[in-house]
Amino acid sequence: MIASMTNSLLKKGADPLRRFEFTMFQQRFQRVRPRFQQAAKRHLSSSIAIGLALLVCGFAEADKPNIVVVLCDDLGYGDVQCLNPERGKIPTPCIDALAKDGMTFTDAHSGSSVCTPTRYGLLTGRYSWRSKLQKGVVQGFEPCLIAEGRPTVAGFLKSHGYHAGIVGKWHLNFQYTDSVTGASLKRSKTNTLAGVGSKIPDGPNSRGFDYFHGFHHARDMKAVIEDNEVIAHDDEINMLPRLTRKAVEFIDERATTAVDQPFFLYVPLGSPHSPIVPSKQWQGKSGINAYADFVMQTDAGFGEIVSAIDRNGLRDNTLVIFSSDNGCSKVANFKQLQDHGHFPSAHLRGSKADIWDGGHRIPFIVRWPGQVASGSTSDQTICLTDLFATCAELLGESLPEGSAEDSVSFVPALKGNPIVSTRVGVVHHSFSGHFAYRLGQWKLCLAKASGGWSKPTEKDAAKDSPVAQLYDLDADPGETNNLYTSKPEVAERLLKQLEADVSRGRSTAGGDGMNDLDEINLWKTR
Repeated sequence: MIASMTNSLLKKGADPLRRFEFTMFQQRFQRVRPRFQQAAKRHLSSSIAIGLALLVCGFAEADKPNIVVVLCDDLGYGDVQCLNPERGKIPTPCIDALAKDGMTFTDAHSGSSVCTPTRYGLLTGRYSWRSKLQKGVVQGFEPCLIAEGRPTVAGFLKSHGYHAGIVGKWHLNFQYTDSVTGASLKRSKTNTLAGVGSKIPDGPNSRGFDYFHGFHHARDMKAVIEDNEVIAHDDEINMLPRLTRKAVEFIDERATTAVDQPFFLYVPLGSPHSPIVPSKQWQGKSGINAYADFVMQTDAGFGEIVSAIDRNGLRDNTLVIFSSDNGCSKVANFKQLQDHGHFPSAHLRGSKADIWDGGHRIPFIVRWPGQVASGSTSDQTICLTDLFATCAELLGESLPEGSAEDSVSFVPALKGNPIVSTRVGVVHHSFSGHFAYRLGQWKLCLAKASGGWSKPTEKDAAKDSPVAQLYDLDADPGETNNLYTSKPEVAERLLKQLEADVSRGRSTAGGDGMNDLDEINLWKTR
């Protein structure tokens, strides 16, 4: 019986996911085989016992892949060498190696062109503008932006047997309380750091994670947090090495129990976001500037994380995702980079904070040996909000009710098939709260200009500029030819769909959701 299964499931052309499931079954069956042989002697024939073993163990916890998501901070699409071979001058050998071993998505987007809203969308599967945050980012010392009781991908995986950890930047708000009195601490202009020993009642550990080591955001990076407590104050230059080390330690520790309990590790690095602080041994490595040095160090840190997976024998049963939260920031010194022939946004217009693609089209690379074809590419449009639904499909589970309203599984793309989406298009959002809607080749931007920090900004836009922008990305990926006035029927179609997606409280199939605000303004005046 096993031989016939092997021939049918492992032959060339068989469904790779079924091949993977059967391989995991074989490994697990060897551990439980004596139990079923005894059962066979007492009650059943050997073949029936084996069949029961398949039913019992086929989707056991050991069969579920470990999931590691590494999210860089402000790493531009063009900062990854393999995505920008002609106009990218920063070596990224570790990221490139992942692309060689996996699938590169060339049309992946963050839920926003800045930090906080992207992270909200990744963890909840819901666009952040459905929350009370309509523009900008949070600063900490306030209640968590993810409402208590809202499902997160970490909590979902935990409920299905995973151990969930986060090592890195949270940036979704949490409160600090005094370790003695329990009183809430307030942030001030002169004091942005919570003291060592301060407690955190509504941090990652209250939003689905078992373990947290990291910091809140760049301006209070010195406050190092573990689980629910500030444990140290440390210089920013030490944070990237610290996060790399802690991520590796997490993998080393969980590797000993991964057969019985898979893990989810979310690594939102704080680099190459400012402060741009490459370690001494990396300073000057790029021959370009400090930002390029920091990108190289970030790449090397990512390489250490992948190496930890591989040397622990977890390579074949670990899904690795590498990405970024938005485009490159102007703090990187674009002029200096471009003088050396490096273009952080590659061929795209704009950068961090903007509504143009340079603000939210991001690197997105997936490795899963035996399941995802090596060196493959997908041009299907995906969003970071899609992680939640993807994890649900990987586990063969339904999404929790009232969750992941803007999440679509990209598992079919990983298998080389078209994504079966119940979402019509993808919504983009800028730092200033400007909306854009992407549907196939078309992109409608409800802004006169960048909607962010790049020139021209909204206040710089010519008075006679159209109120919106429409681009055919197939013909004009650089978003230079505004067709808003010449293609009014296309603009109207996209606007109506955007309005529907916003008003329904969800962009995917299912019962209507509810936004956290009664009214969401699609048209910003500046």
